[in-house]
Amino acid sequence: MLSVARRLLGLLPEPLRFLVRKHRELIRFAVVGGTTFVIDNGVWYALKLTILQDKVVTAKFIAVLVAVIASYVLSREWSFHTRGGRERHHEAALFFLVSGLGIGVNLLPLVVSRHVLDLHAEIADFVSGSVIGMLLATAFKFWAMRRFVFPQADARPDTRTKVVPLVTKQRDVA
Repeated sequence: MLSVARRLLGLLPEPLRFLVRKHRELIRFAVVGGTTFVIDNGVWYALKLTILQDKVVTAKFIAVLVAVIASYVLSREWSFHTRGGRERHHEAALFFLVSGLGIGVNLLPLVVSRHVLDLHAEIADFVSGSVIGMLLATAFKFWAMRRFVFPQADARPDTRTKVVPLVTKQRDVA
């Protein structure tokens, strides 16, 4: 997988390759966000179209909670795998606190759409709950994760980018 990423990176022109390397943490965070977006919406629609038809906001809350758990694992092990600076239980507590605030930020546009503007159309739910809410929450969480949860860059070794040299035996030539 890593060699595929390196090959793709090698295809980019140098100025773009520089930007990708410089912002790799943000790009990884965006990939995790895309993955959790799919998880969030899959769970949300599964719930709101079945057992929580009349409780759309509750269904969204559950969906975001499931996505947050997936996000912690992916963020710690991939997006911010070299960052740290805190004991794991403090890091996890802060992650879930920030994510809880992110859930509030994510739900706010849906609550306003449903309960203030009285919009009940599917497109209004999607735009407010999955586009606006997700974008606002993502921006807030990226800032807060780097600032509070994983504050120290290079706190953990980057074992993923080390190139292990191949050891070859030299044969005696007679």
